Amino acid sequence: MHLTLHVWRQKSANDKGRLVQYEVDNISSDMSFLEMLDVFNESLIAKGEEPVAFDHDCREGICGACSLVINGIPHGPDEGTTVCQLHMRRFKDGDTIYIEPWRAKAFPVIRDLIVDRTAFDRIQQAGGFITINTGGAPDANALPIAKTEADLAMDAAACIGCGACVAACPNASAMLFVGAKVSQFLHLPQGHPERARRVKAMVEQMDAEGFGNCTNHYECMAACPKEIDVRVIAELNLEFMKAKISGRE
Repeated sequence: MHLTLHVWRQKSANDKGRLVQYEVDNISSDMSFLEMLDVFNESLIAKGEEPVAFDHDCREGICGACSLVINGIPHGPDEGTTVCQLHMRRFKDGDTIYIEPWRAKAFPVIRDLIVDRTAFDRIQQAGGFITINTGGAPDANALPIAKTEADLAMDAAACIGCGACVAACPNASAMLFVGAKVSQFLHLPQGHPERARRVKAMVEQMDAEGFGNCTNHYECMAACPKEIDVRVIAELNLEFMKAKISGRE
């Protein structure tokens, strides 16, 4: 396959970036998108040019590090997948592909296609954990939890924190991510004692990081590689209202 790539190039956070056009050949339809970028970078190195910096780690759709906007869509055109799970058979010979980093004030570009997503880490550190001493691992049947509740908790816990929801949202909202982290504890008894403190701390940190608010575009759910449902945003709002009204810590 022959492809025309328009790739975002930016030397550092302080430099002004721009889209640069490249031509790349000998791309197999069996390659993953990241393998295509590897081949592309090898061709740049062979010509004495600087390779394109991009994030990747597991390449198995687990970590979400492969954060790219492809033709305007976070993680590319396939639903429920990360970039590393996207294959070149999805494109045709002669196609033009635009490759950009996440676009959000809270995700500043570090270099080329790599952005700083530590804002998510700080939100998680603000309250996305349980501090109660639960002792050793309890027997599986020691804490009876209704299957519906367990399923809701597990669905929310599937969030990998990649940031596609932020990149897709016109407001750069992180509420799907924060909602998922709140919801996964909300439906388990271990998360109940600190629920008020947790939601207030995480929302406060989310606002401090500069993320926008949700206005129900649902683009976050459409772009999420783990297909987290927007119900977690409704649960986040309800939990936050309860915590503020009750005054509990």
